[in-house]
Amino acid sequence: MTIRVLLADDQALLRSAFRVLVDSEPDMEVVGEASDGAEAVRLTKEERADVVLMDIRMPGMDGLAATRLISEDPSLAHVRIVILTTFEVDDYVVQSLRAGASGFLGKGSEPEELLSAIRVAAGGEALLSPTATKGLIARFLAQSDAADDDRDPARAQRLDALTVREREVLVQVAGGHSNDEIAERLEVSPLTVKTHVNRAMAKLRARDRAQLVVIAYESGLVRPRVD
Repeated sequence: MTIRVLLADDQALLRSAFRVLVDSEPDMEVVGEASDGAEAVRLTKEERADVVLMDIRMPGMDGLAATRLISEDPSLAHVRIVILTTFEVDDYVVQSLRAGASGFLGKGSEPEELLSAIRVAAGGEALLSPTATKGLIARFLAQSDAADDDRDPARAQRLDALTVREREVLVQVAGGHSNDEIAERLEVSPLTVKTHVNRAMAKLRARDRAQLVVIAYESGLVRPRVD
C-alpha cells in the first residue's frame, strides 16, 4: 500500500523540499500541501491522508489546534500526525502528544529519519525524535501537571480495567521499549506483547503507542525521572 502524506507548513520552500523527498519513495506519495492548520484539517479529509507532517507554528489555526481537530474526528481515526518542529522538546510538543499526535521530529533531522518517521507513524507506532528522550518528555508532562493540576482522575481509574500483565507492558511501553525488547524483559513472545498492547489501547481508548505513553504518565502509573 502507498502511504498518503499531507504536508502542513507555512514555508513553501520547506514543503517543496519535503515533497521531492517523499515522492521519491516508491511506497509513499504527497497528496496535498497546507499552509495553515485549517487547510490541513480540510485537506486531510478531502485527500484521505494517512500521515500528516504538521508544523506547530503556523498563521491562523496552528498545528496544535489542527492536530486536536483531526484526532477528535471519528472519520479520521486512521490518520497519524507527526509534528515537525525547530524546537524538538517544548510545551507545544507535549500538548501535541496529548492532542493525539503520534510523535515529533526536528526539522533538522536527516532525510532518512523523516522517511522512517512516516513509515513508523503509518504503522501505528509511537515516534519520538532520536535526540528527544522519553525522560525529558515525561519531565515536561510532570511540569505541566504541576502548573495547572489538570490530571484526569477518570483516566487513572480507567487503569483498573487493565490486567496485571497489561499494566506491566504499559510501563515498558512508557519507557520507550519496542515489542521485542519488552518480550525479552518479561520473558514472553513478541506476539503476546503485541496482544497486550492492543488490548491496553482498546481499554484506554488510545489511538497509538504515543497516547499510551502519555496516559501512563498522566495517570501516575509511571513517574517522571528527574535525573
